[in-house]
Amino acid sequence: MSNRRRVILVTDGDDYARRAVEYVAKEIGGRCISYSHGNPSTLTGPEIVKLIKKAPHDPVLVMFDDSGIVGEGAGESALKFVALHKDIEVLGVIAVAAKSRHEEWTRVDVSIDREGELTPYGVDKYGIAELEIGRINGDTVYCLDELDIPIIVGIGDIGKMARRDSYKLGSPITKKAVEIILERSGFHGKK
Repeated sequence: MSNRRRVILVTDGDDYARRAVEYVAKEIGGRCISYSHGNPSTLTGPEIVKLIKKAPHDPVLVMFDDSGIVGEGAGESALKFVALHKDIEVLGVIAVAAKSRHEEWTRVDVSIDREGELTPYGVDKYGIAELEIGRINGDTVYCLDELDIPIIVGIGDIGKMARRDSYKLGSPITKKAVEIILERSGFHGKK
């Protein structure tokens, strides 16, 4: 039996994201590493792994944020460390769109628009479908294509999207992204 911790990585970490991710983690019976929030991320990869290992149960939702830093910033460095750690099993990534001046992007397997509809197109930070299929622009997504991630779900700015993802409404877009990752990973069927 594997003792690897099963996690979902989220490429946003501002206060809106923290509230949304905490709410969704509670709703699905998971855990959120609240200390991983920050804009940009302040915790290192090793610090985050220690916190993941202390979580009472899986799935564990973890936030990473580069705050628009060009190339690999602190958030991406920490994300890569966590994703590649031998004691971590990444169930999937929620890739969050941003209005990045530097146009970092990643492929996505599916996106969810701000109406909660699945789309093969990428979405912008407002959750509106873009023109390219399977691609999203963001500021903490540059390294995702280098990693072996089972599923990447693209969404707009967590907790926002013209208030359609507000935690006061239950963060329905973020919750749907988490549910898709859990369903595709077979998490609920695992012991």
